[in-house]
Amino acid sequence: MKIAAVQMVSTPDWPANRDAAARMVRQAAAAGAALVALPEYFCLMGQRDTDKLALAEAPGAGPIQDFLAGMARECGVWLVGGTLPVTSGVPGQVLNRCCVFAPDGSEAAHYDKVHLFAFDDGRESYDEGRTLQAGAAPAALDVNAQDTKLRVGLSICYDLRFPELYRALMQPPCDLVCVPAAFTYTTGRAHWELLLRARAVENQCYVLAAAQGGTHLNGRRTWGHSMVVDPWGEVVAVCEEGEGVVVADVDPARIAQVRLQLPALAHRRL
Repeated sequence: MKIAAVQMVSTPDWPANRDAAARMVRQAAAAGAALVALPEYFCLMGQRDTDKLALAEAPGAGPIQDFLAGMARECGVWLVGGTLPVTSGVPGQVLNRCCVFAPDGSEAAHYDKVHLFAFDDGRESYDEGRTLQAGAAPAALDVNAQDTKLRVGLSICYDLRFPELYRALMQPPCDLVCVPAAFTYTTGRAHWELLLRARAVENQCYVLAAAQGGTHLNGRRTWGHSMVVDPWGEVVAVCEEGEGVVVADVDPARIAQVRLQLPALAHRRL
């Protein structure tokens, strides 16, 4: 199955981000991708963390979710819709939700980010817990396309640092894990590829990482390097910085070969 990661440099303007996402999803579909992933916060990189509160939608309804459903239907793809803010019921906080839409435009699954990022090195400071409510459970779904069936696990950005989430997604084992992200330049340069390759190796699956990648209008710089990693930890495609689309193939035979030759998942004891 051919898959694609869309890399964006999102702005504080939802319509501009919508149009950029639509253009690149169409580009990925034209390149033959059956599953396309957008980055975290594809819809908004605001001037302030609280800007996302004004854009929050009710579960299952709203312009952003309607857009994602329409793009999946128009392009005939499975669309992993990056993330969007969804109302949580807690005043001043939203859920950071990844919604997956099937080619008919129906929502097939969703996942709310469990691990909330915080970082302070004296120059940069972030604390997602101020505006986000943490999710509670992992999520995965079965995808059928191009005569291939894949089990697809969902995760978001900072989740990448918590291998126990990915272990939970291996019961039953996923063939592909998606990681929409907006890694900072500082943390991305140090750890992004390292962590993506580690998650692929330890779980013997493909990893599809769609990232924000560039200097945003709010002054934040994200690392980018959207990529596809194979079950042996090899980077098979990457977009370093700026807008772009990364396309690669998921080969179930490659997954089976790695798991047969080195049956690490079967050797787990804890």
